Amino acid sequence: MNAIFSQHAPAAIGPYSQAIQAGNLLFVSGQIPLNPVTGSLVEGDIEAETKQVMENIEAILKAAGASFNNVAKTSIFLTNMGDFNLVNGVYAGYFTNGVFPARETVQVAGLPKNVRVEISVTAIV
Repeated sequence: MNAIFSQHAPAAIGPYSQAIQAGNLLFVSGQIPLNPVTGSLVEGDIEAETKQVMENIEAILKAAGASFNNVAKTSIFLTNMGDFNLVNGVYAGYFTNGVFPARETVQVAGLPKNVRVEISVTAIV
């Protein structure tokens, strides 16, 4: 196993790695809308937050030599299922090959730093 780190994504806020590569599988930890440069949360609407989350994931995928085209599975956690369609609108734009990964989306009572969205992915590299 190898830990993957990108300076273009936020550092872990706990005892975990941004991602772990095990064989040809890449497990990217849940990303929240933290700006990796400032270390602060992105403020604004759910679309701006989702865009930052996806940018953070993209940076980690790139550090592992992968892209969204390698993603096989995603997990989306929302504090308000009413944001589902808005999150989908941003999320879909990152999968440019027309193949969307398997996925679940669940509503949760809370997320780290009281954010509204967190997304993790598993990719084949």
